[in-house]
Amino acid sequence: MEMEKLELSKLNIKKDELWKKAGIELPKFDCDKMSDLTTENPTWVHFGAGNIFRGFIATLQQTLLNNGIADTGIVAVEGYDYEIIDKIYTPYDNLSLLVTMKPDGSLDKKVIGSIGESLGCDYSREDEWERLQKIFKKPSLSMVSFTITEKGYSLKNISDKDVEDGLKHPRSVIAKVASLMHERYKSGELPIALVSMDNCSHNGEKLYKAINTIVEKWANNGLVEKNFLKYINNPDKVSFPWSMIDKITPRPSDSVKKTLNLSGFDSTDIVITKGNTYIAPFVNAEGPQYLVLEDSFPNGRMPLEKAGVFFTDRETVERVEKMKVCTCLNPLHTTLAIFGCLLGFNLIADEMKDPALKKLVENIGYIEGMPVVVDPKIFNPKDFIKEVIEVRLPNPYIPDTPQRIVSDTSQKIGIRFGETIKSYMQREDLEPKNLKYIPLAIAGWCRYLMAIDDNGEKMELSPDPLLTTLKTYVSDIKLNRSEKVGNKLKLILSNEEIFGVNLYNVGLGEKVENYFNEMIKSTGSVRLTLEKYVD
Repeated sequence: MEMEKLELSKLNIKKDELWKKAGIELPKFDCDKMSDLTTENPTWVHFGAGNIFRGFIATLQQTLLNNGIADTGIVAVEGYDYEIIDKIYTPYDNLSLLVTMKPDGSLDKKVIGSIGESLGCDYSREDEWERLQKIFKKPSLSMVSFTITEKGYSLKNISDKDVEDGLKHPRSVIAKVASLMHERYKSGELPIALVSMDNCSHNGEKLYKAINTIVEKWANNGLVEKNFLKYINNPDKVSFPWSMIDKITPRPSDSVKKTLNLSGFDSTDIVITKGNTYIAPFVNAEGPQYLVLEDSFPNGRMPLEKAGVFFTDRETVERVEKMKVCTCLNPLHTTLAIFGCLLGFNLIADEMKDPALKKLVENIGYIEGMPVVVDPKIFNPKDFIKEVIEVRLPNPYIPDTPQRIVSDTSQKIGIRFGETIKSYMQREDLEPKNLKYIPLAIAGWCRYLMAIDDNGEKMELSPDPLLTTLKTYVSDIKLNRSEKVGNKLKLILSNEEIFGVNLYNVGLGEKVENYFNEMIKSTGSVRLTLEKYVD
């Protein structure tokens, strides 16, 4: 007898015995009733309907709904890549399947049904645009959150047309939000929290600056009232809380798709949109997750602390961000990305099976980072980094690649390593020139820029805005050189815009040069140098 196919739809999930047999958890609330209540009194709108939203943020509201703490869901809005709504949300009744990939290879599967409504945000989609305008006029709306990536807040995305006609015909996501906020302002200056949940530092400040910039231009051009600008700048009316988010939700995996198909789950078509979004009716993700929010909500908020969210003050959010980005996660990721490319790895998890690479990230984290780690107090940095090194990075079922993570390293390396170096400079009991493993990683990055792997083969470098310039600095350096050529790195290592400090001024420039000289002696020298110094 052929297995009955499980397909994502509100009608199909009512056959609960079939889903239980497949080991898939279903929502513990009435999805239809939740959608009706969301339509009547929306409380939460989210811009950016991609994988991090579906695999993490939407699950938070599902927890509240499952426990009877909330009765409305989230209005999912996509302001850029409308195929996400048309091909992934609408055909599946706004349901998705969250697949948590555990380190032992088992999959935890649950249907996420907390999306009450999904909309494409564009004035050309008239019915949806009018619906959004209506939602923003609702007194019940307390939060508008965002995962639109850091570039979504860039002022470069605000065109002249957005400035001239953006109130009625906005093109960028920021202009669209500003236009919708004008509707809320006209409805009685209703309070609201605009919450960036993007993985970038000072995200609330970035969102505020983007919204304020366009509203200021509109006010100066007479498109909106000056009082609208005052409304945006009144924290009792409009807040821009900071946040820190941490969860890996990679592109949908073919191996997960096959496993789901074998279990009878059939809604697994992977879509690559014209906007180059990789998305499917299912989301594969790691288990560990963190969301820390500045508790600033002028129109009240959902009790998301009951779903594991940390609410705190702005200073603590910043400390958590520094702990993660400067010590406990990102420097380790960047180190693995650099050496993974040089040594021919295609998965971060495989690198953690390599004794020398594992030892290197342990030394950078525990030995060099921990003495200056910023302790946010709300959780323990040692516990956080232990989970990163022992659970998260080694998870073989998270398909994350060093080639993806090494992208834009010139923009990140000053935060990843430069902040620790500066902390050593500020401490009387620590000496930056005694650092051993961070300069080894920096030397590895310089070696990576040669675009030749440790076998002497050409390798393609990942995108980086400074790539063309940086490659010229190392363009005439060859492998198998007996003489020292590290001094050719001076233009890189002395660049304070890259590292936040001139590495020569703190006694590290020559050390990086020496490591680099050892790495170019011959093929295999990266591996030899790595193993020589990590022990």
